[in-house]
Amino acid sequence: MKPTLVILAAGMASRYGSMKQVQSFGPTGETIMDYSIFDAIRAGFGKVVFIIRAQYASQFQSIFEPKLKGLVDTEYVFQELDSYTNGYVFPADRSKPWGTAHAVLCASEVVKEPFAVINADDFYGRNAFEQAARFLQTDCNDNTYAIVGYDLTATLSEHGTVNRGVCQLNSTGDLASITERINIARVDGIITCQDGLSPQTLGEDTKVSMNFWCFAPSFFDTTATQFADFLNQSGQELKSEFFIPLVADQFIQKGGKVKIVPTHSSWFGVTYKEDAPFVQQSLESLIRAGEYPNQLWA
Repeated sequence: MKPTLVILAAGMASRYGSMKQVQSFGPTGETIMDYSIFDAIRAGFGKVVFIIRAQYASQFQSIFEPKLKGLVDTEYVFQELDSYTNGYVFPADRSKPWGTAHAVLCASEVVKEPFAVINADDFYGRNAFEQAARFLQTDCNDNTYAIVGYDLTATLSEHGTVNRGVCQLNSTGDLASITERINIARVDGIITCQDGLSPQTLGEDTKVSMNFWCFAPSFFDTTATQFADFLNQSGQELKSEFFIPLVADQFIQKGGKVKIVPTHSSWFGVTYKEDAPFVQQSLESLIRAGEYPNQLWA
């Protein structure tokens, strides 16, 4: 059974204004998302599920259906504030979506096979998808999930600080927990983290989460139960969010394993506007090296 790729894109409208303004980085107008889908198809994924807001459905379909028809199955799933809330009455002035774990939960009706989850606007690299596909097809089960672990050094920005999910490993090398660390930057050759937490310096070999997860379908039942608890505890807060690491943490506490799938791929994304030229240059370099064709969907 081919695995499925779930792309978290429901938050993109708030960052870009509308889907029509998603920035093109490739030489023939490709977005970062195009490269992720291209990598997923050649790694053996059989379906792509876009998690979006309902008002952008027609725009998404007009962008991606002409490219992907005949290459991979596609589904479009909507993350709305009342999705999977089961009648819970949240504040009328709440506008912020419920977070990444809620977004994935919205795909439960169309995903029945092992699946990976990525951000729409991060570049993960070919090897990352190959490693994820291998795990999903051979090792993923109801008691074993995974996260693709990147070297922190490969995810820093030259234009300012970054926030990263720093992975703590247990004695067997599996994920023990993820701590969201903020204001990370290289200062005088040392990676520092000015957020009031310890340690204030991070090692060169630190593994971080870039929100590339691998799950079995059992993830959905676990998440639905936890989301109900989350609403009871935090649903009246206007900016509370239900994140994937919260679900993974409880999964681990109940005896589940989250493996660290290593990759030698370089990650890059647009944390700052100044990062955009670097993203374009990085893609151009990969194209020159033969990693991607000049026109992705020729």
